[in-house]
Amino acid sequence: MCEKHDPLAAIIAAAMPPAAATPGPAGAARPVEQQVIKPIINNVLNVLAKAPEAQASRRRRLWELGHACHCPLIGVGFPLGVLRKLVDKVTNGKVVADDYEVHVGAVTECGTRNRLSEALQKELERRYAGVLLRFRNAKTTEQVAELWRAAVHNGDVAGAFWAGLTHPRCTAELEEQMCRDLHMVQHQAGACVRADLNKFNATLEENKRLAHDLAKAQQRATVLMSEKSGDAERHAAQLMQLRAQLVGKDSMIDSLKTELEQLRESIPGLESRARLAERLSQMEERERAMRNQITELKLELARAAEQQAAPAPVQEEARQVVEHVMKMPLRLSERSVLCVGGRNGNVASYRELIEREGAQFAHHDGGLEDNANRLEASLAAADLVICQTGCISHSAYWRVKDYCKRNGKRCVFIDNPSISSLARGLEQASAD
Repeated sequence: MCEKHDPLAAIIAAAMPPAAATPGPAGAARPVEQQVIKPIINNVLNVLAKAPEAQASRRRRLWELGHACHCPLIGVGFPLGVLRKLVDKVTNGKVVADDYEVHVGAVTECGTRNRLSEALQKELERRYAGVLLRFRNAKTTEQVAELWRAAVHNGDVAGAFWAGLTHPRCTAELEEQMCRDLHMVQHQAGACVRADLNKFNATLEENKRLAHDLAKAQQRATVLMSEKSGDAERHAAQLMQLRAQLVGKDSMIDSLKTELEQLRESIPGLESRARLAERLSQMEERERAMRNQITELKLELARAAEQQAAPAPVQEEARQVVEHVMKMPLRLSERSVLCVGGRNGNVASYRELIEREGAQFAHHDGGLEDNANRLEASLAAADLVICQTGCISHSAYWRVKDYCKRNGKRCVFIDNPSISSLARGLEQASAD
């Protein structure tokens, strides 16, 4: 902080005439001093009375400020790079001094009006023009102080320090208070800088560690990418091979289809032969069924002959057993019963047995002679389906089984095409 400047003492010293300082006898000098004191006091009062008008007329310049204000003003008002550039420009050369010497030299030059102080004044005016406009609205010292306190609270003191010091309403007391506040702000800023420096060093260490981890991760990623690239290339090669094989198979299929068509065209009557072969297989199945029926008839004939040769009580017992077996369930009344397959010679017996109980009888041979396309229509109209598995083609058997399963239709499968087997199947169906 600079020494306090007493404006009153300066004015007195400036206004005192040289004769007052002339040495002489003690008795002779005293009257002159008494004569000059009153005019001096009058001049001081006039100067003090005119001081507010002088302050209100214009702002102070940089070289008009106290020396104690120059150091903090240069320190906070100019970044070191800007200050060095201004000094280089004024001196027409590059300054080789360090930052402290440049700062001290600039502070020293601010005491008088010269090229450097004028350049610093111009740069301060340009740099803090917005803050100067805000301080221009202050009309009293208290308003200037309020703007300064707000700037300190917000942490933006560089422009406010310059605008406040040069304001016409800035008094010596406010100037000293601003210098004190700025001094403490610089201390706090230094402490913050030290804390920030510690944080910065910690951040550098953390950044170094993270960079090391990142390098390792990038190295692992590079290895994985190379492996994945190799896998992708192998998969692409395999895909190309499979596509080539698929194209070859498609070509082979096309050629086989063409060859098959040529073979079909070369063999006359192939479709009719296929139909005849299917018909032959059906006739063979029918023949086997007929043989089975003949065998069963022979057995029944032999049993009938034995029953005729047996005593009367035995015949009566056999008749009761047959009647019990032939007893039909009453739930067939007014129902539609479809018999699929079976012997053609037994169809009349089937019909008589079913219709005797009040049911409607329908028959389909499974596609041997009847139209196979009418089978599903017959199945849909029936309430109960009887499938003679021993006298039916395989295709008709699977069609009956699949349809009844899909539609929940009750179906009774009978292996033996005899009438007694039919009665037992119906009785078992009614019991279930």
